[in-house]
Amino acid sequence: MSHAGLVPLLGLAEQTRLPQILAERVSITTSRIKSGAANPAPKLLSVIAGMCAGADSIDDLEVLRTGGMPILFDGIYAPSTLGVLLREFSFGHARQLESVLRHHLVALVERSEMLAGIGQQAFIDIDSLLRPVYGHAKQGASYGHTKIAGKQVLRKGLSPLATTISTPTCAPVIAGIRLRAGKTGSGKGAGRMVAQAIATARAAGASGKIMVRGDSAYGSRAVVRACVRGNAEFSLVMTKNRAIARAIASIPDTAWTPVRYPGAVQDPDTGAWISDAEVAEVPYTAFAGTRDQITARLIVRRVKDARYPDALFPVWRYHPFFTNSALYTVEADITHRRHAIIETVFADLIDGPLAHLPSGHFGANSAWALCAAIAHNLLHATGTLARGRHARARGATLRRHIIAVPARLARPARTPVLHLPSHWPWAPGWLQLWKQTIGPSLPAAA
Repeated sequence: MSHAGLVPLLGLAEQTRLPQILAERVSITTSRIKSGAANPAPKLLSVIAGMCAGADSIDDLEVLRTGGMPILFDGIYAPSTLGVLLREFSFGHARQLESVLRHHLVALVERSEMLAGIGQQAFIDIDSLLRPVYGHAKQGASYGHTKIAGKQVLRKGLSPLATTISTPTCAPVIAGIRLRAGKTGSGKGAGRMVAQAIATARAAGASGKIMVRGDSAYGSRAVVRACVRGNAEFSLVMTKNRAIARAIASIPDTAWTPVRYPGAVQDPDTGAWISDAEVAEVPYTAFAGTRDQITARLIVRRVKDARYPDALFPVWRYHPFFTNSALYTVEADITHRRHAIIETVFADLIDGPLAHLPSGHFGANSAWALCAAIAHNLLHATGTLARGRHARARGATLRRHIIAVPARLARPARTPVLHLPSHWPWAPGWLQLWKQTIGPSLPAAA
């Protein structure tokens, strides 16, 4: 068999009650095809396992039926059967699967240290991306704005909106994901997503501070209201308007403090890499005249405009964000810039299950995106249990080092025994994972 790492991974899934959570929370009572929605829990578990093995389309789920996999695992379904189930999903069924994602994340945090330190400080980041699709058969596909090489372009696709939870020492995990049409505004539904992410973080043990970070699409009344109601701090980019411009103009020249970033960051306007800037802050009242009016700090970062290198006086570009945190100005700016960590999650998904949105049905693609999020969290929990370099490794690395492990399957006395490769460089981490999930009896070396 070519993916022996699925044995401890699915052992972890059973220990965190993923099959039971799927059975309890996913129910499809009306189906388009007779028996198409039968046994959704084992079928969805097959989809998740296939994604952990590297499947990025429905046909790729055939990897679960290769070699000795049917001997080790029960309830393995054909890709066509799994595709029929995915096409039965509607908007409401996708919300059921989103509930599974949240509850299973809480169970994974209790079982592993994938969010170590969440009791002191947790960060919730929200962002969206546009996944390109082609052809005329994709439901919901439409032209939306995306940025490529620092330039805004129109691209046809579907737009997932995602929230992640991270800590100062741990990589982010997915708290929620929702697929939308490509032309949907980035901030649509963000308030509800943030409220659910805060509740999930609290359930996972975030008894201390929670900070919600987002770019200009999420500096809205709905998101700030969700943060205030959830007793969470916010650090959100504000869209520039005349009130923001007046607040920036009121900052005296002596108030600016130089800041040098630990690593170079990309300028959102020009795409250039910068390593230093100046920051200042000013009190600001957002959403004045509404019931959500709130006064906090407007922290402004300014950088010299590289388009005017020979100007007689410096030409500045200003980037304001609104926050109610108590951090010092420079520290608040550096902390806010780390919002870009959510891009590592998007890179993992694009390099894995979300390389394609495989179906023409919007409901099937919504279910596929949610299964991809569950697989992402499960895969990173296995890396945490493997420890060492795998605790913060990317999904592609975990699939290559932990999951895609060839093994020879023997059956002495009809008992399956795995014989692993000898002189295998990542054996210590894999065996540590095996001890944490299966038990003290270790597989033999081939």
